[in-house]
Amino acid sequence: MINDKIRVGILRETKKPPDPRVPLTPPQTLTFRGRFPHAGLYVQPSDSRGFKDDEYRYLGQELKEDLGDCDVLLGIKEVDATTFIPGKTYMFFAHVGKKQPYNRQMFREIIKNQITLIDYEYIADNKGRRIIAFGRWAGMVGAYNGLRGMGMRTGDFNLKPAHLCHDMEEMFAGLKIIPLKPLKILITGGGRAARGAMETLRVLNIREVTPSEFLEYEFEEPVLTRLDPQNYVRHQQGKEFELQHFYTHPEEYESTFKPYQKVTDLFIACHYWDPRSPYFLTGEDLKDPDFNISLISDVSCDLNGPIASTIRPTTIEDPFYDYNPHTEKEEPPFSEGSNITVMAVDNLPGELPRESSREFGQTLLDEILPYLLDHDRWGIIERATITRNGALTERFKYLEDYLEQDS
Repeated sequence: MINDKIRVGILRETKKPPDPRVPLTPPQTLTFRGRFPHAGLYVQPSDSRGFKDDEYRYLGQELKEDLGDCDVLLGIKEVDATTFIPGKTYMFFAHVGKKQPYNRQMFREIIKNQITLIDYEYIADNKGRRIIAFGRWAGMVGAYNGLRGMGMRTGDFNLKPAHLCHDMEEMFAGLKIIPLKPLKILITGGGRAARGAMETLRVLNIREVTPSEFLEYEFEEPVLTRLDPQNYVRHQQGKEFELQHFYTHPEEYESTFKPYQKVTDLFIACHYWDPRSPYFLTGEDLKDPDFNISLISDVSCDLNGPIASTIRPTTIEDPFYDYNPHTEKEEPPFSEGSNITVMAVDNLPGELPRESSREFGQTLLDEILPYLLDHDRWGIIERATITRNGALTERFKYLEDYLEQDS
């Protein structure tokens, strides 16, 4: 995208409730202007960001309500479909690649308005490794919220909500003073989110055990284990597990998660899930008399997907609800001991917006904007482009039936 007069706009977040994160922090806009002198940068005013408008103004960044003359518009979460500017290039987390039904109408408006959509989720290097994500922060806050929920459920301790902590340091400091009784904590996944969850739990110096030890033994202290895919699925024909084959052909695998549901107290779900993959917890699993999990912190938050109790997303201000496994309905949080408490905030990094935005923006400046604003010589932007001028690109043609389905 070579253009000597390219104009970039930073959008006000329009998904409800608004997300407080930003693509670029105020100091990073200063870096942008120095690094890309051939590009203009404009920030749409907002009173819901983790950074105040005056922080941008102080550093000489121009604020602009009308971004209609910008070429590229950067956001974080999904964009309100009524605000799309026809013919523009948008970059944000669109959450349409898995054919999410709740974003179908937004996606149709993207097509209708002849928009070029670039999705952060698909920005990857030549080996397919994602370049930019908030996963670490989602895992960190998701693990914290899981512990906070356990304290509220048992009445043993009271942690401050993460978004009311001044920063990550205060969030971690609060963990060091809680009286954590013996329990078994399980994390699924091996990516950024799982590593972030481990980062939080290690503040507590919790004993880490192997998956087999987790299943076989009782402990007189809190313990933690983490499962990679080979620990929770197996090939249906008994073939030796190969990670890349699982990623390519997840429909050939079946779940082996059931033994863990009988011994786990707190389940922190940080795995990546493909709709063709086996489910972790079905509605029938949740009804099993031997089911032991009392709280699920669903960092992955795939609605109506691998965890049957995740029936809706929750919010930063109201992060928990109870799921009654017998009625399969939602009930007020912490209302009944036989219920499963669910934490399903779908914008967890927004609880630490300044720190998570700072890391995200640095990656954007270093590893993405040079290809977006100068020359995409490695195809990094091209591979993440879902639509071009309102038409599906070849890589995302599989979304045609998604667009045509009834809402």
